[in-house]
Amino acid sequence: MTSLAAMLGMLPLALAIGQGAEILQALAIAVIGGLTIALVLSLVITPTVYAMLNRRRDRRTVSP
Repeated sequence: MTSLAAMLGMLPLALAIGQGAEILQALAIAVIGGLTIALVLSLVITPTVYAMLNRRRDRRTVSP
């Protein structure tokens, strides 16, 4: 929720809407990209890797 609010807050700067926004446009695009990558990493990649490792551990302990 916080990441989404920050991304939406940077959107006018990324689109260069408003006076002087073109100066900060590159910064806004970088911030939005970084937040997007961090969000995907924390909500998709990390739980997936954890589940795969957990499943692998369970197979090792059950097999004789």
